[in-house]
Amino acid sequence: MPFVSFEGVDGAGKSTHVGWMADWLTARGHRVVMTREPGGTPLGETLRGLLLNETMCADTELLLMFAARAEHIHQVIRPALSRGAWVLSDRFTDASYAYQCGGRGIAVERLRVLEHWVQQGLQPDMTFVFDVSLDIARSRLAAHGAADRFERENAEFFERVRAMYHWRAVQEPQRVRLVSTDRELDAIRSDLQQLLLELGA
Repeated sequence: MPFVSFEGVDGAGKSTHVGWMADWLTARGHRVVMTREPGGTPLGETLRGLLLNETMCADTELLLMFAARAEHIHQVIRPALSRGAWVLSDRFTDASYAYQCGGRGIAVERLRVLEHWVQQGLQPDMTFVFDVSLDIARSRLAAHGAADRFERENAEFFERVRAMYHWRAVQEPQRVRLVSTDRELDAIRSDLQQLLLELGA
């Protein structure tokens, strides 16, 4: 069954669509597992709390992300796919490329070593990158309330994150699909439905 991930800068609106997509797929008779990164498991959620709130160097951040991801793959993603369920993950490894490589400046080659080791070839069948101007994203974050450690980063950080997401879409155009979210909700969801149909929904 397909493994779908959802990406985008903080404030791009991706979380709005994950639950809707799960309901849409369930209504079509599919079994669906919704999960998130960092998190998805008890250990992953503990690491999430550290990652979102504790000060740490970029290397520690990347290693903790992949520690949580290893547990997530072992405990949630692979078992769900083996059961024949669709897996919808709010963030996966493209987020590490965007935030730790793009945002923090860690070399892509270093991340790829961890990716190969931890994932053993596992990749989403499709990744939706919800894309919006940084002005809109930051205005949404401001209305969101208390910000975590990533959400408090400056505009230049998010410019680099967004640029890396665009680079990933160029590198893997069949898997990584940019979805503009500065449009009407119905138009966005119509596009998402068409892309899901490509996966056999």
